[in-house]
Amino acid sequence: MLALALFGVFFVIALAGVPLLFAILITTVGTIWAAGLTHPLETIFLTFIGGVEPFILLAVPLFIFAGELLAQGGVGKRIVEFARVLFGWLPGGLGVVTVISCTLFGGVSGSAIADTAAIGSLVIPAMVARGYSRGFAAALLAVAGTIALLMPLSIPFLVYAFISGVSMRTLSMAGLVPALISALALILVCMWHGWRTGCDSGESRSTPAQIRAATLAAGPALLMPIIIIGGIWSGLFTPSESAAVAVFYGLVVSLFYYKDLHWSRIPQLLLNAFITSATVMLVIGATGAMAWLITVEQVAQQMADWIQVVATQPWMFLLMFNVCLLLLGIFIEPLPAMLLSAPLFLPLAKHFEMDMVHIGVVMTANLAIALYTPPVGGTLFVAAKLAKAGIGEITHHLWPLMAATFTVVLLVTYWPALSLWLPRFIQSL
Repeated sequence: MLALALFGVFFVIALAGVPLLFAILITTVGTIWAAGLTHPLETIFLTFIGGVEPFILLAVPLFIFAGELLAQGGVGKRIVEFARVLFGWLPGGLGVVTVISCTLFGGVSGSAIADTAAIGSLVIPAMVARGYSRGFAAALLAVAGTIALLMPLSIPFLVYAFISGVSMRTLSMAGLVPALISALALILVCMWHGWRTGCDSGESRSTPAQIRAATLAAGPALLMPIIIIGGIWSGLFTPSESAAVAVFYGLVVSLFYYKDLHWSRIPQLLLNAFITSATVMLVIGATGAMAWLITVEQVAQQMADWIQVVATQPWMFLLMFNVCLLLLGIFIEPLPAMLLSAPLFLPLAKHFEMDMVHIGVVMTANLAIALYTPPVGGTLFVAAKLAKAGIGEITHHLWPLMAATFTVVLLVTYWPALSLWLPRFIQSL
């Protein structure tokens, strides 16, 4: 079957260490040649270019640049102080503060890597000084940083909206409840860890004056997602325009309000955003070419016929969907994995009459786990570097945190209302 050949060749090439962009293109061209297909190779070039032409993709580099601005512009430390003042008194207080800070900053940046780096540099030294092991501090940070992918300004949500055709307005709200449930699950693990080890019994409660000062300091940062999402829902601006608003707001807050960022650092931040965006766009183009081959050769239909035999019920399809995404995510970062798998799985989900918004949240939640799954993973490596901890030491502390997030993923998968209730409620107002 062409589907097995296509993905088998891809995984062999990718696991051999070939960069993802070239692995996708080699697989696409090699499959055409090996199978004796008559498609002209010029079509690969045209679909590659066509994959990066849609106007909505303009929002990707803008949101990445906004995340860079906020990560370097003093927003992170205000959010951490705000969370500490409100929740530092709980058992495992610093762990709780880390989770809440990552959640709040994720609502601003939409990037798990930026979330992990910005919050980790602030909380890990304090956690180690409090008595937390470096392994647990890094594990918690690596997991909590991925909550950003389920927050309203999530970059993977933007890409999924482009692929699936669903409304970014609806999708931006669909991940909020799952994100908050994920944060609550991690907070419970932190409280249990602080109580069990005795390393963190919590600070004294903050005074009203301290709470007021921390709220005023963090207010401009916390207003950003409200302004962006409010603008999208009200129709004041489109998702693409919202990215430009995010950049403008990030510049104003970082340069003129907090004044922690100087104009001289802007070129480097632009370069960082350009490099990241260029990588994403090249992979989008390459996966567009592979998606075209999958479509014209009816690979999705072949997979649908096979899954109809194996998975006769929607719950069985969802189980296979989760397993496939988790395995795929071990080897590939969330954005490329989404670009590669969505053209295959979305037709199958439609066959089972599933809501595409719900499927987008399930897909994002599964692929987020890949960012902290050993032996590879973006937030895992960032957290390990910040905490100066080995992967083996971190893995030892990952299991209770992973159990919490896996439980949330299963809840989101088999209880669609967790994703769909909030956007439907807002639409009904």
